[in-house]
Amino acid sequence: MNSYFPHDTYDTLPNTPRHWLDRLLLGSRWGLHLQFVWEIIKARRLVAQGKYDRMAWAGTAYAIFKMVEQCNGRFHITGLDNIRDLNEPVVFVSNHMSSMEGNVFGCLLPLHQEISFVVKESLLRYPVFGPVLGAREPIAVGRANPREDLQKVLVEGVERLQRKRSIILFPQHTRTPEFVPAEFNSLGVKLASRAGVPVVPVAVKTDFLVNGRYLRDFGPLDRRQAIHVAFGQPMVVQNSKQAHHDILTFIQDHLLSWQA
Repeated sequence: MNSYFPHDTYDTLPNTPRHWLDRLLLGSRWGLHLQFVWEIIKARRLVAQGKYDRMAWAGTAYAIFKMVEQCNGRFHITGLDNIRDLNEPVVFVSNHMSSMEGNVFGCLLPLHQEISFVVKESLLRYPVFGPVLGAREPIAVGRANPREDLQKVLVEGVERLQRKRSIILFPQHTRTPEFVPAEFNSLGVKLASRAGVPVVPVAVKTDFLVNGRYLRDFGPLDRRQAIHVAFGQPMVVQNSKQAHHDILTFIQDHLLSWQA
């Protein structure tokens, strides 16, 4: 179950009040980012105390989710019923536009499931944020050697899935507002197939938060852009090429409808 989002869809209320800090800082990016840093500092304290469990992570993610809404972010989420009562681990495969999806997924995904990310190894070396991310048992890849990264994800991913821990995977090389199917690899499908678990396609449109030029996580806000997240139905991988094609179609179709 998910006590934060009890229905299949969620839409930010149009009369959601702005946060006082967002008003004080005249609607700049820093109202949101300063609040984000504060939530991560609180999470880091829990990590140090050995108390940063699944529910604590969900609480951090939900606090960030509400911050975004209070900075004029308008969420439109669909397909929550597809993942609400998952009774087995899955591989979530999503496109990757900004850091927002990684920061809010914790409260959108089933709260009864332990979940790990596949992340860049360098993120674990970030001060404060690195230990918080590390508390989720991520699979860290260097991205210097794709063959080694593939083997690491397959080996460690299967091990986590066998321990009933779902995996979130962003197959694109980097965050980008443009979706290029040729740059979206099939690693998620391969992992799901090897572990014998379903794969869940996820489409996101999070260009409300623009990737920063120098500090990618702290870019400007484009308040004209609504935020969309769609969860598809779990798919059993019987044919890897067909499953990968179906994921690409799911993401492309949603992006086209949202852009329209």
